[in-house]
Amino acid sequence: MDNLCHTLVGAALGEAGMKRRAGRASGKPIPLAMPALLIGANLPDVDILAYAWGQTTALGFRRGWTHGVPALVLWPFILTGLLLAWDRWVRRRSRPEAEPARPRELLLLSTVAILTHPLLDWLNTYGLRWLMPFDGTWFYGDALFIVDPWIWLALSAGVVLSRLRRNSKSARWAVAAVCVYIVFSWSLQLASRQVAARALAASGRPIHRMMAGPVLANPFRREIVSDGGEGYDLGEVDWLAGPELRPRRPPYRPKNDALPGVAEAAATREGAIFLDWARFPFFLVEESPDARIVRMTDARYRLERGEGFATQTVVLPRP
Repeated sequence: MDNLCHTLVGAALGEAGMKRRAGRASGKPIPLAMPALLIGANLPDVDILAYAWGQTTALGFRRGWTHGVPALVLWPFILTGLLLAWDRWVRRRSRPEAEPARPRELLLLSTVAILTHPLLDWLNTYGLRWLMPFDGTWFYGDALFIVDPWIWLALSAGVVLSRLRRNSKSARWAVAAVCVYIVFSWSLQLASRQVAARALAASGRPIHRMMAGPVLANPFRREIVSDGGEGYDLGEVDWLAGPELRPRRPPYRPKNDALPGVAEAAATREGAIFLDWARFPFFLVEESPDARIVRMTDARYRLERGEGFATQTVVLPRP
């Protein structure tokens, strides 16, 4: 998910009661509770620094080491240590009368906030690698679009109303509503997969892998990408129009993985990193007098040739 969503999750958890002891609105505030929740909810995305070494390096590194289980075990202790250092050397130096932060409380809050991050990231089509650095397998939930305005709206309203009313009820209702929404979206993608699988099987199309991906702002519509071996069957299921598979344009995208130059491009550093990330890759090859240009694209996000996100271009000079 995007970082605004992660930040709102941390804020909503705090306003729902986690920033106060015993979870009561009248309870005593926990020192540095909100920083622990807000920073923790975003902390695994420190891997965004990989962009300093280029887009290809970032593509190979993001949602890996910093999102894997070993990192998730270490992050709460690292964040707690940093907050305790800030508390001792900055906060209580400027305010000697302030209550000192307690390691146990900060560790608990940091753990909860940090764990929300990979769970939300796993729920979209980009996925993440839970087992890094030991295993680079990608896992996908396919339930939520990576930017979900309905989650923004619910959590923002809960945070604002709780602060205005000086109680935690609105934030708690907002968190509960988002949880229900996630379960609903997850159920809808499973049902969409079943609808698509039945339709493709009835038409004799092979199915090796399938994605029923969400779209922006419309939780009732799912985009289908089904790997049939030599190419991808493309369709959509719109539950507002009826539970049936409708073809997209184009309805089929060949992989073109046997074209000249594809194997050589896949063996390059750029090609190998992209194909390790890509879930439904297809290829376009262009010939010029001086080079063979291999364009790699992921059908999760693009169906035509393009530049930028979800694409990689490898230029193979001619001998």
